[in-house]
Amino acid sequence: MEELLEAVGQILEDKPFGSIQRFVLQQSWLGKTYGEMAQGSGYGSDYIKEVGSQLWQDLSDALGERVTKKNLHLVLRRFQQDWMSQDNSQQERELRAGSSAERGFLDLVPVSKLDFPSGPVPVGSPFYINRPPLEELVYAEIMQPGCLLRIKAPRKTGKSSLVNRIIAHAKVQGYQTVSLDFQEADEAVFTSLDKFLRWFCINVSRQLNLAPNLDDYWDIEMGSKVSCKIYFEAYVLEQIDSPIVLALNELHRVFEHPNIAQDFLPMLRFWHEQAKQDRTWQKVRLVVVHTTEIYIPLKLNQSPFNVGLTVPLPPFTIAQVQNLAIQYGIDWAASSEGAQRLGSLQKMIGGHPYLINLALYHLYQEEMTLLELLQTASTPSGIYSQHLRELLTLLQADPQLMSAMQEVVMADESVQLDASPPRGAPLSAIAAYKLESMGLVELDGNQARPSCELYRLYFSQQLLRENEDHASANLLKEQQQSNDITEADALSQFVNLHYFSQYLETQWQQWLTKATMLSVIVCDIDYFKFYTDAHGYTAGNSSLQRIASTIYEYLKYKSTLDAHYEGTKFAALLPETPGNIAVEIAENIREGVEQLAIARASSVLYSEQEAQTRLANPEATLRVGVSQGTSNALQRAIAHAQFQFDGFPAPVLTVSLGIATAIPNHENSPAMLMAAAEEALFQAKRKGRNCVTLNSVLSEDN
Repeated sequence: MEELLEAVGQILEDKPFGSIQRFVLQQSWLGKTYGEMAQGSGYGSDYIKEVGSQLWQDLSDALGERVTKKNLHLVLRRFQQDWMSQDNSQQERELRAGSSAERGFLDLVPVSKLDFPSGPVPVGSPFYINRPPLEELVYAEIMQPGCLLRIKAPRKTGKSSLVNRIIAHAKVQGYQTVSLDFQEADEAVFTSLDKFLRWFCINVSRQLNLAPNLDDYWDIEMGSKVSCKIYFEAYVLEQIDSPIVLALNELHRVFEHPNIAQDFLPMLRFWHEQAKQDRTWQKVRLVVVHTTEIYIPLKLNQSPFNVGLTVPLPPFTIAQVQNLAIQYGIDWAASSEGAQRLGSLQKMIGGHPYLINLALYHLYQEEMTLLELLQTASTPSGIYSQHLRELLTLLQADPQLMSAMQEVVMADESVQLDASPPRGAPLSAIAAYKLESMGLVELDGNQARPSCELYRLYFSQQLLRENEDHASANLLKEQQQSNDITEADALSQFVNLHYFSQYLETQWQQWLTKATMLSVIVCDIDYFKFYTDAHGYTAGNSSLQRIASTIYEYLKYKSTLDAHYEGTKFAALLPETPGNIAVEIAENIREGVEQLAIARASSVLYSEQEAQTRLANPEATLRVGVSQGTSNALQRAIAHAQFQFDGFPAPVLTVSLGIATAIPNHENSPAMLMAAAEEALFQAKRKGRNCVTLNSVLSEDN
């Protein structure tokens, strides 16, 4: 902060920059409102605001760019970038050899080009966003004798960045600090507990500038754990007067070695308990950090290390997302309209710190618009593809967990947890806990839902694709056994309406980017109930199978998914298919079903004389069949009368079809497309059935 104040003093030169201006700048940099400044200073809020307004005006005049309280970080960073770009290397060396104020300002924002988001955010970086009261809580807790902080969260949510700030805070308090990352340990270190604890003690000693005198305290007869305790108690803690913050990062690496974890974790717990009764151990302040994804491959039913103060990392709020966007230099983010646009980003990725940073980095680079980013977010070409594939790999390692995730993402609402599910049930409380640990779902009481829209879209797409691949494999196996689909199997080629709708919903985001025509055909068998009433269930089922087989044959090389629902209705999804082609396909289906010649008439046979009598008397039953001796002309007359008096569209079973066609965009939706297709089917029935209607509302001509 002192470097910032000195640098701004250099910028303002002869402008007023006394204690009150410095106070306002300092508090504004920290995000305080004028009212909050007034409460803690004794000045009136109007006076504070007046000083601030004049300060921003003076800075605007000096920098040649409008400066406000909200864009303070952004403008100063730009000024520093322009300053560096205008100087050649010699001038830059001279500048870096200049006053401490100038050097301090250069250090304020160390780079002119943003680095790709990866790894911990450096201490002092403007890209670290506080999440109150998280930081205040951990800073206060680390001051408590013998404390133990356990920071657990999924990967890339800011654990290491927070630990670095805890360590920096402890150093300011005069504490000694040790930071161990278990990922740095060789695999050979984990071959035995003795070797691991010796490695542990040596590293702690080195960081405390102590000679690692292990041989003076290590006694193999007493065992490794006792020796380690004696080494700390009689040597390390005796040599150090101040408290020690011992930060153990990537502790999940230890979880992967049960022979080590089963002794090391209880040892840490024991040290924490010792601090309650032994003042020597009160010097030790433990901070343990581990990623929660480790629960999955280890198949743990509960947290493996459940002692001390647990510190979960909350997602960013919309205000924090906006603050970070301003730090990235995204101009439009500072306004209320910008906050609304960022709200769509937060809804998509749920305030996940790494995902937010990645999005803002790409927006700052102007590689894509926010709309393009959101449209491709869940696709293989999106910026999150690697992150999503890593999560998918974890799920695929546990089939039960994959089933649980499928149930969550495919549900329209939150899914109820079952504390004692039957064997094999997908969404048990344990499965939900694991999914929450991965950051994939949010739990609200006994309800589970996807933690963000990105995960819902991606995993529903992946799960549907896996189901399709499985179905294709099964179909190939069946075709190898028989080249023809039997009538009894015809309906098995169709999915239910829920699956069909979910597939349409999840694929919609991909089709948005293609700007190609999408068609839906909805088909219904005309007056099929009357047919089953007259002929019975067995005949009705046989005829339904024949019609389904015919529909499938005309669709199998043209549609991506077919559905059967409500007993007699079918639907087909045809991507990249314009309306005229969809109409042609539908007409082929209609003619194909009619050519099956499934007669509506009953099987009662009459002689030619009896048939003529019934034909002359319409009040008598008209459901007549004719014997072989009946003339062709009379057969046609009876069939015509059958159609005319019964009101059926033809003497055989027929179908009516409705089509809706659209180019997917943000003005329409999957629900609108399906509703338009159903409306087209309704219009086909109003026209007399046995026909095809194209919905004009969503056709390509509009």
